[in-house]
Amino acid sequence: MAYPGLGQQSEIRTIVAAGRLEGMRWPNLADLRDPLMRFYEPAGFAPAWVHDGKAVPAALSLLDTFQHADMKGLNPEDYDASRWRDRVKTLQDAPSQTTVALFDVALTVCAMRYASALHQGRIHPRNGEYGIPVGGKEFDPGTFLRGQVVGSSNVQAALDGIEPPFAAYRRTEQALVRYLELAKRDDGETLPAVRKTIEPGQTYAGVPRLTRLLQLVGDLPQDADVAPDSQIYTPVLVDAVKRFQRRHGLDEDGRLGAATVRQLNVPLKDRVHQLQLALERWRWLPTTLSTPSIFVNIPDFRLRAVDENKKVALDMRVVVGRAMRTRTPVFTAEMTHIIFRPYWNVPRSILRNEILPDIERDRSYLARKNFEVTSYDGRVVSSGAVSDDVLAQLRQGKLMVRQVPGPGNALGLVKLIFPNENDVYLHDTPSTRLFARSRRDFSHGCIRVEKPAELAAWVLSSNPGWTLERVREAMQSGKDDVTVNLAKRIPVFIVYGTAIAYEHGEVHFSQDIYGFDAKLTAALSRGYPYV
Repeated sequence: MAYPGLGQQSEIRTIVAAGRLEGMRWPNLADLRDPLMRFYEPAGFAPAWVHDGKAVPAALSLLDTFQHADMKGLNPEDYDASRWRDRVKTLQDAPSQTTVALFDVALTVCAMRYASALHQGRIHPRNGEYGIPVGGKEFDPGTFLRGQVVGSSNVQAALDGIEPPFAAYRRTEQALVRYLELAKRDDGETLPAVRKTIEPGQTYAGVPRLTRLLQLVGDLPQDADVAPDSQIYTPVLVDAVKRFQRRHGLDEDGRLGAATVRQLNVPLKDRVHQLQLALERWRWLPTTLSTPSIFVNIPDFRLRAVDENKKVALDMRVVVGRAMRTRTPVFTAEMTHIIFRPYWNVPRSILRNEILPDIERDRSYLARKNFEVTSYDGRVVSSGAVSDDVLAQLRQGKLMVRQVPGPGNALGLVKLIFPNENDVYLHDTPSTRLFARSRRDFSHGCIRVEKPAELAAWVLSSNPGWTLERVREAMQSGKDDVTVNLAKRIPVFIVYGTAIAYEHGEVHFSQDIYGFDAKLTAALSRGYPYV
């Protein structure tokens, strides 16, 4: 006796077992073999998306979703967007067992890839050498599709439910949709290069293009009083350029220098790409973030503290590690304690490369800079001129150097600790002038904060009695090297995103100072499977 559909089931089983499906843009299914088995096996390998030779409504909804994957920062062609019309037509014209099996498995594969990309990103953070934990992000696309999508009357709602729940993520999605439209509307004209900075009131041949671009991206109001063919760099344009400069990490001076013109000439499709990469990185984060928490975005040079209501309680500038030599790593950890008036134990690399040459030139260097030589158990060996014997031991790594507490200490008057293998922490600094710079990668890897007292008081808010006034007193006139454990640990996220959508609707873009955008772009270009 023949059983209808048995051939389809056999063919589906064969395709899944083979781990490859020719005709797809990314035909290698090896990484999905187990999820595909879990999806099809309970149903006896029967088609999930085809009934009586026709694609079911949920399948058609998925096909429409793939067509608009760019709205989510994904590439529609990764989900065979341009191939589905022919597949649907073939299914309608000749719904053979082979046609049904090929259609069904291809749709399942694309749906699995799409759902996984939405939920946890395409690239695993470890492949980018980032210390972002993915615990709690484990996701079985087969279980999700079988339980919430197959037979669903609202596929989009099911997919929305697996995206990151963060308001900033949704703002980034909205910004992406906007910039996709702006990129289509922009004529792509570039501004003339400037040999000499254009000052307010001067003539510049690029003023008409500058006006159109600033109106397009929202930095210049549509009803701004600018003559259509004027080449005068007027005050209203100066104000708009200042807004553009603020959003792009430039000195907000309103002058049209080479750096500003270079950023104005970045194609809007490149801004779209920055937003796409930002969404990818948001998807790496744990689905549930405990609050309060601290985020430091490296290329934006800013720290934001988020309270229990997921509102930004503090926002400040930071100084991060140098791009070329001492990058600040991307990772997460929990802040456990802070130290008022800390010692600075000079890392061996800094001692070897920077401090020892200074000592060799001037044996009184350490004393003048309030350093002292100690053993590794903290015993002070020398606080004056460095002898030949002490210098030799320093060269051999037998002794260490530390800077005594005080206003001139490199760590300033407070150090905020979240233990990690990179030995990175937040700290005060006596070099406050650096916060006025638009680009702030000057440190050896640790992160200097603009408002150390305010941040210390905020992280100690669960510790009774630690007001801002008490924090300032501890910093200015308290005892040296005092540790205060936090009553409540605070998650710290050191992240990297060159596009940020803020609460007030502005979108800010930063330079790819560490080259991580380029690295992520290269990884994504390899296509599925991302392993």
